[in-house]
Amino acid sequence: MVPKQTFCGARPAWSHVEHQIVECRRCPRLVDHRENVARVKRAAFADQEYWGRPVPGFGDRQARLLLVGLAPAAHGANRTGRMFTGDRSGDWLYRALYRASFANQATAVNKRDGLRLDDTFVSAAVRCAPPGNRPTPQERDHCRPYLEGEIDLLASTGEGIRVIVCLGQFAYDQVLRIYRQRGFPVPSPKPKFGHGQEVPLGTGDAGGRGGGFPRLLASYHPSQQNTFTGKLTEEMLDAVFLRAREILGSGGHGRS
Repeated sequence: MVPKQTFCGARPAWSHVEHQIVECRRCPRLVDHRENVARVKRAAFADQEYWGRPVPGFGDRQARLLLVGLAPAAHGANRTGRMFTGDRSGDWLYRALYRASFANQATAVNKRDGLRLDDTFVSAAVRCAPPGNRPTPQERDHCRPYLEGEIDLLASTGEGIRVIVCLGQFAYDQVLRIYRQRGFPVPSPKPKFGHGQEVPLGTGDAGGRGGGFPRLLASYHPSQQNTFTGKLTEEMLDAVFLRAREILGSGGHGRS
């Protein structure tokens, strides 16, 4: 089956997509929450200026590995302005990326901490910190064009996206929804979410600029709810990124 609309056609500039994200005010509930958190602050960060705006993705702009989370944490990315930075979930994520050689260091504190991602881009389904970490369907849909814009850009540079790691069911459902509605031959019925689940988003070789198909890997979200209870262990998270590395091949971008 040929996709009705690929992710490798006409594409906007990175600056355009990032500007759209950062300036977005489409969801009044999210705007109120993110800005209130930035004003009130947490006592531990009282001396810091919060970002308090929607958060764009970041990383290697020729990445073959795309990570998609749920949304910025109220006192994490909503404070630092960088995805999965400054919170416990990010601590787990970047340690795992470092162990799998997708990051140059195991910590993510702020935008000036020297973190660099190799062959990896980190994004989210929703760009504002939602109350209770629960975006509404409408808020999810308002953010969809931003994730699509980043996918368009990644898919049209370098070798394109070969692996998408979805951290949690919310991201998993959204990525499958995007690819299905774009006309990609996503399996039907939708494969049940589970840690380690793999879903081919088409047939043939994964990735490849100009129409190849990536493989989706599902992981439990590295939230404290999962890591404190043992639902997600470091070994389990490592296994997902080792599988991603296996698909991509060894070495940065598979070319070394």
